[in-house]
Amino acid sequence: MPNDIAVRLPQQKGSAPSGQTAAPREHRFDIDLMRLICSATIMLGHVGAQFIRATGNAPENGAGAYWAGHVAEAVNPFAVPMYFAIAGWAVLVGAPPRDSARMWQRIVRNIVPMFAWTAVYLAWAWLRDRNERPMTELAADSLFGSVQPAYHLWFMYAYIPIIALLAFAMLIKAGKRPWGLGAALLGIAVLPSVMTTVTEVTGRDLPTVAWGFGTYSLVYAVGGALLFALPAKAVRRRLPLMLLLPLTMVGALWYNTQIHYVMPNAHLFVAVMSVCVLLLVSRVRVPEKWRPRVRTLANAALGAYLVHVLFVEEIVTRFVSPDLSAPAAGLLLVVLVATVMVLSFASSLLWGRLNLRRLLG
Repeated sequence: MPNDIAVRLPQQKGSAPSGQTAAPREHRFDIDLMRLICSATIMLGHVGAQFIRATGNAPENGAGAYWAGHVAEAVNPFAVPMYFAIAGWAVLVGAPPRDSARMWQRIVRNIVPMFAWTAVYLAWAWLRDRNERPMTELAADSLFGSVQPAYHLWFMYAYIPIIALLAFAMLIKAGKRPWGLGAALLGIAVLPSVMTTVTEVTGRDLPTVAWGFGTYSLVYAVGGALLFALPAKAVRRRLPLMLLLPLTMVGALWYNTQIHYVMPNAHLFVAVMSVCVLLLVSRVRVPEKWRPRVRTLANAALGAYLVHVLFVEEIVTRFVSPDLSAPAAGLLLVVLVATVMVLSFASSLLWGRLNLRRLLG
């Protein structure tokens, strides 16, 4: 849930006469809104996962909790692809990097909170005696990929290389020579083979490398740039999207319960769901009276994402039981999601006021 970009519309061609300063770019409040929707659905999915976990992903162990959890999980698959889409739009269209220094600032603004929260989660699990391995080993492994209990940070290990690659291409197109960024990308590309070779030579098991991205995430990023850049008039008929969206969620529910849980981000149902949500929200006009609040919450979205698993682990797991009836499970799910969201955003807003945003996201 990165929060390192200015979400703005590109300057219209010819809007500033030659020799004059270009007018400020318009802020994209619809993308702020999208970030909030994604944040809410990710929290919904992680809370729902605890209901599924309580039943061992078996309906015979508690049908109410099982189905409540899976319904929640069927709603949220679009969220992660949407973050890749927003990232692609930001780098390629909304706020292209002017030089390597600016891009490195973006990367640092994501890496610092990522590792800061990894340390927080490891320390908290150590204090609660929940680490299955020594904290020093987990800390070393986190340099190469996400670790328990900070499992949700896996996204950052893919997000950062994608924005770096897209920025690298944009800078080259602009006539720049981003040598340092290119060297970093080369290092990410060869790191898995280097680790494998060291393991084969020394016989010592080394951490799995998670830095990098799959084809699907890059496609979501570039495709998202294309779709977010479309003018409002390009999507005139939203009714078919509104009808198709719930069908993709039903498909996700079927896949997760009948085929395999969890459905991969590259699945067709996820792709269609993501396109539906993107086109339904993109270019939606946010009322002016809501805009300051939406922007403030969007700026707190990364921090809320980073901290919310702490509340899931400490609060949600205490209340979820496989013995819940269907109505009780549904009501409890709503209450717990609302609780996690309020606490997560309140915490992020608090450290934002304390000027800790660069450290904690």
